[in-house]
Amino acid sequence: MFKLARYLKEFKLNVTIGPLCKLTEAIFELIVPLVMAKIIDVGIKNGDNDYILKHGLILLLLAALGLSCALVCQYMASVASQGVGTALRRDLYAHINTLSYAELDKIGTPALVTRISNDVNQIQTAVAMLIRLVVRAPFLVIGAAVMSFTLSPRLSLIFLGAMIIIVFVMFPIMKATVKLFKKQQRSLDGISRITRENLDGVRVVRAFSRQEHEKQRFDETAEEYREFAVKAGRINALLNPLILIAVNAAYVLIVYFGAKFTDLKIDGMTQGNVIALVNYMTQISLALVVVANLVTIFTKAAASAARINEIFDTKSSIAEVESSPKQDKNAPAVEFRNVSFSYSGGENSLESLSFTLDRGETLGVIGGTGSGKTTLVNLLCRFYDCGGGEVLINGANVRDYPTAELRRLVGIVPQRAELLSGALRENMTMGRSDISDEQIQKALEAAQAKEFTDNLDGGLDAPVLQGGKNFSGGQKQRLTIARALAQSPEIVILDDSSSALDYATDAKLRAALKELDGVTAVIVSQRANSIMHADKIIVLDDGAAVGIGTHAELLKTCAVYHEICATQYSEEELQQQEREGGL
Repeated sequence: MFKLARYLKEFKLNVTIGPLCKLTEAIFELIVPLVMAKIIDVGIKNGDNDYILKHGLILLLLAALGLSCALVCQYMASVASQGVGTALRRDLYAHINTLSYAELDKIGTPALVTRISNDVNQIQTAVAMLIRLVVRAPFLVIGAAVMSFTLSPRLSLIFLGAMIIIVFVMFPIMKATVKLFKKQQRSLDGISRITRENLDGVRVVRAFSRQEHEKQRFDETAEEYREFAVKAGRINALLNPLILIAVNAAYVLIVYFGAKFTDLKIDGMTQGNVIALVNYMTQISLALVVVANLVTIFTKAAASAARINEIFDTKSSIAEVESSPKQDKNAPAVEFRNVSFSYSGGENSLESLSFTLDRGETLGVIGGTGSGKTTLVNLLCRFYDCGGGEVLINGANVRDYPTAELRRLVGIVPQRAELLSGALRENMTMGRSDISDEQIQKALEAAQAKEFTDNLDGGLDAPVLQGGKNFSGGQKQRLTIARALAQSPEIVILDDSSSALDYATDAKLRAALKELDGVTAVIVSQRANSIMHADKIIVLDDGAAVGIGTHAELLKTCAVYHEICATQYSEEELQQQEREGGL
């Protein structure tokens, strides 16, 4: 938690004034038993109603001043805790966005969502309690003990003994619950993961009637969370009873020995002093109950802080650079030099891949599932760094490009068409903020999306629902293609992003891409007809390039490519394509 204390620097005034107000309130509370003792020993004993009334008004004044201080402290605590939570979420979100795909894959989306929501909430609560109670509760305990010492040094030993016992009770309980709270938060990650999967895949779950199975999965994870919560609760539940046992034992001893000391006039003990000592013991007991609750709150916050710091301590494996590399416009637009890559140190997804792609050419990438097609795209965009070899754009290694510049050079349309909620124009200008409406219309036309966007109410200001749910699969794919083209990139990557398009629209799209001046295209597809007209085709099989050439060349020389085409064309069509050179 100390690593996160830096967020309190912006709220120095709140962290100072808040505890001071609570300290003042505690001082007023410590004065109350002394006033009560005077009322008993003087006012009631002598039957002096004026004295009782006067000191009663003092009690009311102390209560009003204490309430005022408490309200000021509450306000300061609220501002500081919400401010710290906001700043922490902002920085955590910003840091998450600096992580590469490798780190995001390792941590997982549900864990990140839990940490930026639930874990930050725990920190907010801890900050509020830090300002409101961390100073007040210990001060009341120590102050009450000191005040009791002034009333009776001997009876104050009872206070000291009770506090020592309570400390020895609290420490092992706190130590045991920290581990359980960490496990509880990890279980919450699991609940978030299953909930996310079921909400995203609700159609699949219902299509296969897997509702009961998914309920069981959720119940098992929720039960695990409940078990950790119950175990922590059982241990934590020991705090209050054990504290009250020690406090009540102290009550008995104070009253018993207080009565004897009063009879024997030891330490100048009076009936009012005994009542004052009991009041101080009451204040101590209430303060210790608060301390027990603080132990729970800070234990949870410590577990959450460790999880948040784990994210902050995770650094991106993609090293950022500031200066732009020297580009060679005579070099190939894209070049892979003996590139190899593996996910999480496993088997290579790509193995010794080498090829070049000149400016303005179109590259087709085809292969079976898991052959490494998307991995090739991810390395070209530098979502991951290759394990061996080099990936170059315009003769410069992608590692030498600042991320922002690389994103301007390369426009990618991922496999999964994702649109963000908002207006259509906002989605089209994600790549660059200075894109004009005219550029957007040209991009929509090239992506074959203009035919339906022209009919939208509001045009470019038409609303887009979360995930683009108000568009069909094919419409979403065309809009994501338009979004990539709108930023005028030098290289356009279509990662199997036309799978939902009919053959006629797909053909029109490929023709439109050909007409884009100087744009280099990389088309990843499972359909041979989508890449057969490419200038160069790479056939991947288990991470290796088993064939590089044109459609006609590969039909004759690459058995894997011929096999893929044979599943999509008749034998007569293949023979005709071979005779015509794939044209």
